[in-house]
Amino acid sequence: MEDERDVMEVDVLFVGGGIACLSGALHLANLIQNHNRKVEEGGEGKKLEEVMIALLEKGTDIGAHSISGAIMDPIALKELVPDFIDKDAPLECEITKEEVCLLTKNGRIRSPVTPPPLNNHGNYIVSLSKLAHWLGTLVEEIGVDIFPGFSATETLYEDGKVLGVRTGDKGIGPDGERKPNFEPGIDLHAKVTVFGEGSRGSLAKELIKKLGLDEGRNPQTYVCGVKEVWEVPEGRFEPGRVFHSMGYPLKSDTYGGGFVYGMKNNMVSLGLLTGLDADDPYLDPHLEFQKFKLHPYISEIIKAGTIVQYGAKTAPVGGYFSVPKLAFDGGVIVGDSASLFISQKIKGIHIAMKSGMLAAETILDSLIKDDFSATQLQGYEKALLDSYIGKELKRVRNFHQAFQKGLWIGLIKAGFQYILGGRILKGRLSTEPDYVHRKKVIEYYGTDSPTDEQRGIVKFDGKTTFDKESDVYYSGTTHEEQQPPHLKIPDLNICYTTCRDEYQNPCTRFCPANVYEMEINEETGKPTLKLNFSNCVHCKTCDIKDPFENITWVPPEGGGGPKYTVL
Repeated sequence: MEDERDVMEVDVLFVGGGIACLSGALHLANLIQNHNRKVEEGGEGKKLEEVMIALLEKGTDIGAHSISGAIMDPIALKELVPDFIDKDAPLECEITKEEVCLLTKNGRIRSPVTPPPLNNHGNYIVSLSKLAHWLGTLVEEIGVDIFPGFSATETLYEDGKVLGVRTGDKGIGPDGERKPNFEPGIDLHAKVTVFGEGSRGSLAKELIKKLGLDEGRNPQTYVCGVKEVWEVPEGRFEPGRVFHSMGYPLKSDTYGGGFVYGMKNNMVSLGLLTGLDADDPYLDPHLEFQKFKLHPYISEIIKAGTIVQYGAKTAPVGGYFSVPKLAFDGGVIVGDSASLFISQKIKGIHIAMKSGMLAAETILDSLIKDDFSATQLQGYEKALLDSYIGKELKRVRNFHQAFQKGLWIGLIKAGFQYILGGRILKGRLSTEPDYVHRKKVIEYYGTDSPTDEQRGIVKFDGKTTFDKESDVYYSGTTHEEQQPPHLKIPDLNICYTTCRDEYQNPCTRFCPANVYEMEINEETGKPTLKLNFSNCVHCKTCDIKDPFENITWVPPEGGGGPKYTVL
């Protein structure tokens, strides 16, 4: 018999405590206040009495799971919080100096001019975790109810309409047994639910599939970003300085690039984005990042420095043609969950922020009309596509697809696309899901057992380079270990047979947190997959890249995961 659950009725529910939902919640609360004030002053319409807005966040607090490069175009923030400077927005610094390079193994070739898409003058270097935390305080101050530490684990439906979400049960043991502290999850019912769980959102993923929101679209495709923040000697890399790279350590057939951003207080943010549509079955984004730090130019920046924090996440780079339908009966999708990201500019913050704000404007109209149908909520999608972010997305609609045949052809195609406003040969280039791109080991390396040299293995020195376990420590990641693993593998036999024979269990490499380990019994020679789920930094790489779609990431018990403060 199913447990009797508490039901909480709200008017508008935001699922996810990232930039998109925070911006949407803040904007909606402001819009409602402004609407009511105009009505009181004799304007048309009716007051919206006691509208309850709630926001769920699976992390311990707002910002704990927020991570990005991060360079922010302030255009949306200026609209949302015009006096953001006076309100002490946590901006690291305004960008004053830029450099774009092609890295070789031991050197760099500097671009004589900054490519226009990477011209960041007027933009800000930020810590996304700090920015989210700051926005969270504004959201709370205006009266939105924020519930941190609650994972939304199930979408609720009624007659085909989204009714809200269910939060995860707490106090479940490793084998599914109830512990003494067991608490059933809560059902939150809302007139409209906003899904903004970030990249590869677990509920958005199932929602898109269930409602067919991706029909006629390209599949979403992703990069895995691995990042560290370091404190370096004074004057080593000045605040406001930006460095972007392509080339080394990534092979020419692998999409991606590196970055170093100068922050205040002698801090630098550095990372590497690695395309998950790569063919290499031994691809390891964490290892590639360690190699990036060993490059003479990068290693000199962090020499004698100290690592402060580590993190990893995926970002959607499929672009315009990967954006699903954004509205349906009872809800909308915003931010990274909707594949809203400008891969050409490596930017998603202002896109996510504006999407939340546009959703809020449509929701206000829905509240006034008391209409939460797909027909009414589709005004959000139209507004988004007509806005500056919709136009930005369309201008670079084929950018990532152009690199599917490698770096050099991609650069040529990207150049033509920039000149032709996104077109090249035809209006839309197709793509395939990331998991189908991996080649078998024998196909890629010509052997079943590639050498360490072929794989580019490096030794971790614990000073500049770190193994995954050490880096996870710097992410602050913790989980209640006495709970069921939140990585679901329905068919372990695949792991021990086909996946092992053809791909050598790539999950043990592509995960940037060492969640997956294959242990071999010395007596029988039989393998056993060990799940170190408490290491998980919630990047979703495994859910995206497993060649058999045999791994599903679901939210763990609320409050588990990384604890980012400066990423």
